[in-house]
Amino acid sequence: MLCRPEPWARRLSLLLAAVTLGGCASQGAADRGTPGDPFEPVNRVTYKLNDVADLFVLRPIAVGYERITPAIVRTGVNNFFDNLGTPVDIVNAFLQGKFRQGLSDTGRFALNSTLGLAGILDPASDVGLAKHDEDFGQTLGVWGFPEGPYLVVPFFGPRTLRHGAGQLVDVLYHPQTQYDNSSVRSKVNILWIIHERSRLLGIDEEVRRAFDPYAFVRDSYLQNRRFLRYDGELPEEDFDFGEDFEDEFADQDF
Repeated sequence: MLCRPEPWARRLSLLLAAVTLGGCASQGAADRGTPGDPFEPVNRVTYKLNDVADLFVLRPIAVGYERITPAIVRTGVNNFFDNLGTPVDIVNAFLQGKFRQGLSDTGRFALNSTLGLAGILDPASDVGLAKHDEDFGQTLGVWGFPEGPYLVVPFFGPRTLRHGAGQLVDVLYHPQTQYDNSSVRSKVNILWIIHERSRLLGIDEEVRRAFDPYAFVRDSYLQNRRFLRYDGELPEEDFDFGEDFEDEFADQDF
Protein backbone atom coordinates (compact mmCIF):
# COMPACT_ATOMS: atom_id res chain seq x y z
CA MET A 1 0.00 0.00 0.00
CA LEU A 2 1.17 3.52 -0.64
CA CYS A 3 3.02 5.26 2.11
CA ARG A 4 1.26 8.15 3.79
CA PRO A 5 3.14 11.03 5.44
CA GLU A 6 0.01 12.17 7.25
CA PRO A 7 -3.41 10.46 7.37
CA TRP A 8 -5.65 13.22 6.06
CA ALA A 9 -2.98 14.77 3.86
CA ARG A 10 -2.92 11.43 2.05
CA ARG A 11 -6.70 11.29 1.70
CA LEU A 12 -6.92 14.89 0.55
CA SER A 13 -4.24 14.38 -2.08
CA LEU A 14 -6.00 11.27 -3.34
CA LEU A 15 -9.33 13.08 -3.41
CA LEU A 16 -7.91 16.00 -5.37
CA ALA A 17 -6.05 13.66 -7.70
CA ALA A 18 -9.35 11.95 -8.44
CA VAL A 19 -11.09 15.16 -9.52
CA THR A 20 -10.12 14.84 -13.18
CA LEU A 21 -11.22 11.23 -13.44
CA GLY A 22 -14.20 11.98 -11.22
CA GLY A 23 -15.39 14.66 -13.63
CA CYS A 24 -15.20 12.25 -16.55
CA ALA A 25 -17.03 9.63 -14.52
CA SER A 26 -19.77 12.11 -13.61
CA GLN A 27 -20.47 12.92 -17.24
CA GLY A 28 -20.50 9.25 -18.15
CA ALA A 29 -22.84 8.51 -15.26
CA ALA A 30 -25.21 11.22 -16.45
CA ASP A 31 -25.38 9.59 -19.89
CA ARG A 32 -25.59 5.95 -18.82
CA GLY A 33 -26.98 6.09 -15.30
CA THR A 34 -24.98 5.24 -12.20
CA PRO A 35 -24.93 1.47 -11.70
CA GLY A 36 -22.70 1.83 -8.63
CA ASP A 37 -25.21 4.20 -7.01
CA PRO A 38 -28.60 2.45 -7.14
CA PHE A 39 -29.85 4.40 -4.11
CA GLU A 40 -28.98 7.81 -5.54
CA PRO A 41 -32.32 9.54 -4.75
CA VAL A 42 -32.07 8.58 -1.06
CA ASN A 43 -28.33 9.23 -1.01
CA ARG A 44 -28.82 12.76 -2.34
CA VAL A 45 -31.31 13.56 0.42
CA THR A 46 -28.94 12.21 3.07
CA TYR A 47 -26.06 14.12 1.51
CA LYS A 48 -28.01 17.39 1.78
CA LEU A 49 -28.90 16.73 5.41
CA ASN A 50 -25.28 15.92 6.23
CA ASP A 51 -24.15 19.03 4.37
CA VAL A 52 -26.49 21.27 6.38
CA ALA A 53 -25.29 19.76 9.67
CA ASP A 54 -21.69 20.21 8.58
CA LEU A 55 -22.20 23.78 7.38
CA PHE A 56 -23.83 25.03 10.57
CA VAL A 57 -22.19 22.85 13.24
CA LEU A 58 -19.06 20.89 12.42
CA ARG A 59 -17.36 23.19 9.94
CA PRO A 60 -17.50 26.31 12.17
CA ILE A 61 -16.03 24.31 15.05
CA ALA A 62 -13.26 23.00 12.77
CA VAL A 63 -12.49 26.53 11.54
CA GLY A 64 -12.24 27.76 15.12
CA TYR A 65 -10.01 24.82 16.06
CA GLU A 66 -7.65 25.58 13.20
CA ARG A 67 -7.47 29.27 14.08
CA ILE A 68 -6.67 28.85 17.77
CA THR A 69 -4.45 25.77 17.56
CA PRO A 70 -0.82 26.32 16.51
CA ALA A 71 0.35 24.30 13.53
CA ILE A 72 2.94 22.45 15.59
CA VAL A 73 0.21 21.30 18.00
CA ARG A 74 -2.01 20.16 15.13
CA THR A 75 0.92 18.19 13.74
CA GLY A 76 1.34 16.44 17.10
CA VAL A 77 -2.39 15.68 17.25
CA ASN A 78 -2.24 14.34 13.72
CA ASN A 79 0.73 12.12 14.56
CA PHE A 80 -1.03 10.85 17.68
CA PHE A 81 -4.15 9.72 15.81
CA ASP A 82 -2.05 8.39 12.96
CA ASN A 83 -0.16 6.18 15.39
CA LEU A 84 -3.33 5.19 17.23
CA GLY A 85 -4.75 3.71 14.02
CA THR A 86 -1.63 1.72 13.15
CA PRO A 87 -2.86 -1.55 14.74
CA VAL A 88 -5.65 -1.55 12.13
CA ASP A 89 -3.03 -1.22 9.39
CA ILE A 90 -0.97 -4.02 10.91
CA VAL A 91 -3.81 -6.52 11.26
CA ASN A 92 -5.08 -5.92 7.76
CA ALA A 93 -1.61 -6.07 6.22
CA PHE A 94 -1.17 -9.57 7.65
CA LEU A 95 -4.70 -10.59 6.58
CA GLN A 96 -3.82 -9.50 3.03
CA GLY A 97 -0.59 -11.49 3.06
CA LYS A 98 1.66 -8.41 3.23
CA PHE A 99 3.88 -9.85 5.94
CA ARG A 100 6.90 -7.63 5.40
CA GLN A 101 4.71 -4.53 5.48
CA GLY A 102 2.96 -5.78 8.61
CA LEU A 103 6.28 -6.29 10.39
CA SER A 104 7.48 -2.86 9.29
CA ASP A 105 4.33 -1.21 10.65
CA THR A 106 4.66 -3.17 13.89
CA GLY A 107 8.15 -1.75 14.34
CA ARG A 108 6.85 1.70 13.48
CA PHE A 109 4.07 1.46 16.04
CA ALA A 110 6.46 0.29 18.76
CA LEU A 111 8.97 3.05 18.05
CA ASN A 112 6.47 5.89 17.85
CA SER A 113 4.53 4.67 20.91
CA THR A 114 7.70 4.77 23.05
CA LEU A 115 10.34 7.18 21.78
CA GLY A 116 7.65 9.15 19.98
CA LEU A 117 5.77 9.86 23.23
CA ALA A 118 2.57 7.93 22.42
CA GLY A 119 2.84 8.91 18.77
CA ILE A 120 2.96 12.69 19.22
CA LEU A 121 6.36 12.56 17.55
CA ASP A 122 7.22 10.46 14.51
CA PRO A 123 10.77 9.12 14.84
CA ALA A 124 9.81 6.02 12.81
CA SER A 125 9.60 8.05 9.61
CA ASP A 126 13.07 9.44 10.28
CA VAL A 127 14.52 5.92 10.28
CA GLY A 128 12.67 4.87 7.14
CA LEU A 129 9.65 3.03 8.58
CA ALA A 130 6.93 4.40 6.33
CA LYS A 131 3.25 4.43 7.26
CA HIS A 132 0.77 2.42 5.21
CA ASP A 133 -2.98 2.58 4.95
CA GLU A 134 -4.96 -0.65 5.25
CA ASP A 135 -8.48 -1.37 6.43
CA PHE A 136 -10.77 -4.38 6.46
CA GLY A 137 -12.73 -3.01 3.51
CA GLN A 138 -9.56 -3.31 1.44
CA THR A 139 -8.94 -6.74 2.91
CA LEU A 140 -12.38 -7.88 1.76
CA GLY A 141 -11.53 -6.56 -1.69
CA VAL A 142 -8.31 -8.58 -1.75
CA TRP A 143 -10.34 -11.64 -0.74
CA GLY A 144 -12.64 -11.10 -3.72
CA PHE A 145 -15.69 -9.46 -2.16
CA PRO A 146 -17.35 -6.90 -4.47
CA GLU A 147 -17.46 -3.22 -3.57
CA GLY A 148 -21.25 -3.17 -3.35
CA PRO A 149 -23.50 -0.13 -3.75
CA TYR A 150 -22.51 3.40 -2.85
CA LEU A 151 -24.20 4.73 0.30
CA VAL A 152 -24.32 8.07 2.08
CA VAL A 153 -24.61 7.31 5.78
CA PRO A 154 -26.19 9.93 8.08
CA PHE A 155 -23.44 11.87 9.92
CA PHE A 156 -20.70 9.57 8.56
CA GLY A 157 -20.84 10.46 4.89
CA PRO A 158 -19.88 8.36 1.85
CA ARG A 159 -19.31 4.64 2.11
CA THR A 160 -19.64 1.56 -0.01
CA LEU A 161 -21.21 -1.57 1.41
CA ARG A 162 -17.80 -3.27 1.54
CA HIS A 163 -16.07 -0.29 3.13
CA GLY A 164 -18.84 0.21 5.69
CA ALA A 165 -18.87 -3.47 6.66
CA GLY A 166 -15.10 -3.40 6.92
CA GLN A 167 -15.18 -0.43 9.27
CA LEU A 168 -17.51 -2.28 11.62
CA VAL A 169 -14.82 -4.95 11.93
CA ASP A 170 -11.98 -2.44 12.31
CA VAL A 171 -13.78 -0.80 15.22
CA LEU A 172 -13.51 -4.04 17.19
CA TYR A 173 -9.74 -3.71 17.61
CA HIS A 174 -9.12 0.02 17.15
CA PRO A 175 -7.56 1.45 20.37
CA GLN A 176 -9.53 4.67 19.93
CA THR A 177 -12.84 2.85 20.42
CA GLN A 178 -11.71 0.21 22.91
CA TYR A 179 -10.17 2.32 25.67
CA ASP A 180 -11.82 1.42 28.99
CA ASN A 181 -12.32 4.91 30.41
CA SER A 182 -15.46 6.15 28.68
CA SER A 183 -14.87 9.79 29.65
CA VAL A 184 -11.38 9.84 28.15
CA ARG A 185 -12.59 7.87 25.14
CA SER A 186 -15.36 10.36 24.43
CA LYS A 187 -13.04 13.36 24.66
CA VAL A 188 -10.49 11.69 22.39
CA ASN A 189 -13.17 10.86 19.83
CA ILE A 190 -14.52 14.42 19.86
CA LEU A 191 -11.03 15.80 19.32
CA TRP A 192 -10.52 13.31 16.49
CA ILE A 193 -13.74 14.36 14.73
CA ILE A 194 -12.88 18.06 14.96
CA HIS A 195 -9.28 17.52 13.89
CA GLU A 196 -10.22 15.33 10.94
CA ARG A 197 -12.81 17.86 9.76
CA SER A 198 -10.23 20.62 9.94
CA ARG A 199 -8.02 18.60 7.61
CA LEU A 200 -10.73 18.85 4.95
CA LEU A 201 -11.17 22.61 5.08
CA GLY A 202 -8.81 23.05 2.17
CA ILE A 203 -11.11 21.29 -0.30
CA ASP A 204 -14.41 22.84 0.79
CA GLU A 205 -14.29 25.46 -1.94
CA GLU A 206 -13.55 22.83 -4.60
CA VAL A 207 -16.67 20.93 -3.59
CA ARG A 208 -18.80 24.06 -3.47
CA ARG A 209 -17.71 25.11 -6.96
CA ALA A 210 -18.50 21.72 -8.48
CA PHE A 211 -21.45 21.67 -10.90
CA ASP A 212 -22.88 18.75 -8.92
CA PRO A 213 -21.23 18.55 -5.46
CA TYR A 214 -22.91 15.22 -4.71
CA ALA A 215 -21.51 13.59 -7.85
CA PHE A 216 -18.12 15.22 -7.27
CA VAL A 217 -17.84 13.74 -3.77
CA ARG A 218 -19.19 10.35 -4.85
CA ASP A 219 -16.90 9.92 -7.84
CA SER A 220 -13.84 11.15 -5.94
CA TYR A 221 -14.60 8.84 -3.03
CA LEU A 222 -15.07 5.79 -5.27
CA GLN A 223 -11.87 6.59 -7.18
CA ASN A 224 -10.03 6.94 -3.88
CA ARG A 225 -11.28 3.57 -2.63
CA ARG A 226 -10.26 1.89 -5.87
CA PHE A 227 -6.85 3.57 -5.65
CA LEU A 228 -6.36 2.20 -2.14
CA ARG A 229 -7.62 -1.27 -3.03
CA TYR A 230 -5.01 -1.65 -5.77
CA ASP A 231 -2.17 0.04 -3.88
CA GLY A 232 -2.13 2.82 -6.45
CA GLU A 233 -1.58 0.40 -9.33
CA LEU A 234 -4.97 0.57 -11.02
CA PRO A 235 -5.93 -2.04 -13.61
CA GLU A 236 -5.30 -0.96 -17.19
CA GLU A 237 -9.00 -0.73 -17.99
CA ASP A 238 -9.26 2.25 -15.62
CA PHE A 239 -7.15 4.22 -18.08
CA ASP A 240 -8.44 2.76 -21.36
CA PHE A 241 -10.17 5.74 -22.94
CA GLY A 242 -9.41 4.69 -26.51
CA GLU A 243 -12.78 3.06 -27.14
CA ASP A 244 -14.66 6.12 -25.87
CA PHE A 245 -12.75 8.41 -28.19
CA GLU A 246 -13.27 6.07 -31.14
CA ASP A 247 -17.03 5.97 -30.51
CA GLU A 248 -17.22 9.74 -30.20
CA PHE A 249 -15.43 10.49 -33.45
CA ALA A 250 -16.36 7.46 -35.54
CA ASP A 251 -18.99 9.32 -37.56
CA GLN A 252 -17.14 12.62 -37.88
CA ASP A 253 -15.68 13.92 -41.15
CA PHE A 254 -12.33 15.67 -40.97
